[in-house]
Amino acid sequence: MNAHVSVLLHECIDALAIKPNGIYIDCTFGRGGHTREIMFHLGVEGRMYAIDKDPAAIEYANSEIQDERFTIWHGSFSELQQMCEEKGIVGQVDGILMDLGVSSPQLDEAERGFSFMKDGPLDMRMDTSKGLTAREWLQHNDEAEIARVLKEYGEERFAKKIAAWIKEALTEDGLHTTLELAKLVERAVRKKEKNKHPATRTFQGLRIAVNKELSDIEFALESAVNVLAPQGRLAVISFHSLEDRLVKRFMKAQSKPKPLPKGLPIMEKDEVMPMSLVGKAIFPSEEEIQMNPRSRSAVLRIAQKNGEGEHV
Repeated sequence: MNAHVSVLLHECIDALAIKPNGIYIDCTFGRGGHTREIMFHLGVEGRMYAIDKDPAAIEYANSEIQDERFTIWHGSFSELQQMCEEKGIVGQVDGILMDLGVSSPQLDEAERGFSFMKDGPLDMRMDTSKGLTAREWLQHNDEAEIARVLKEYGEERFAKKIAAWIKEALTEDGLHTTLELAKLVERAVRKKEKNKHPATRTFQGLRIAVNKELSDIEFALESAVNVLAPQGRLAVISFHSLEDRLVKRFMKAQSKPKPLPKGLPIMEKDEVMPMSLVGKAIFPSEEEIQMNPRSRSAVLRIAQKNGEGEHV
């Protein structure tokens, strides 16, 4: 297995502006690279919470991190509000980090079914304890829905053709493995993109649908505003345009006043907005990309929760 490398690690630490006695949440623990680095900057009174869907990540955290300051929650980061309510930390969190998408260990382990480069069962579930596998999802949905998902979530131009071929293969009891699907897509997509495997977009779209990733992100972002303390920071790493668009739009909406009807006795400058943007989008350096090619599409965006009386 490849060594796990945390993306934009030092940039995330700077983004969170860590207080030694603060409360921090890593919404996507993975193998704990970001969590460990945050904890390195915490004092004895600091508290670190982490969330992950993946039972393997939970098992790893419980075996590898023995620290009274650390607590991990098995579930989706869409349950962020629920976790904070149970822990009694709503409105007290000083920083939240979300490292979106699939983790390196999930990609590296063929049996998880995320990789089109390694043969494994067509699974793709981040939480292997529940939900439909990718193959089951394909069986349960019609050709039109599969095409929609591949087009919208995978941004795949040949979505209709791929969807038709998938349904045909399933009627013949095919598509049990990742390489079967990858080869089917490779045959269906005649126009190849330079430096990109033909199955990349199909696997992305299917993975997002199986794990309900975009709706989970929306829930998590909304919850983050509620659970952060005043001046608390939200740092989000995205890896593809769909994720980044959601994050960018959300942060912009939370930091800009809505257009006011004419004649109201209130000025835009008097409106208190939930958040303020912190700096511009941050991208990995050329050095980081060379060391960790998976970081090449990463983008980090940061926002800070406003306190009462803070105006835009």
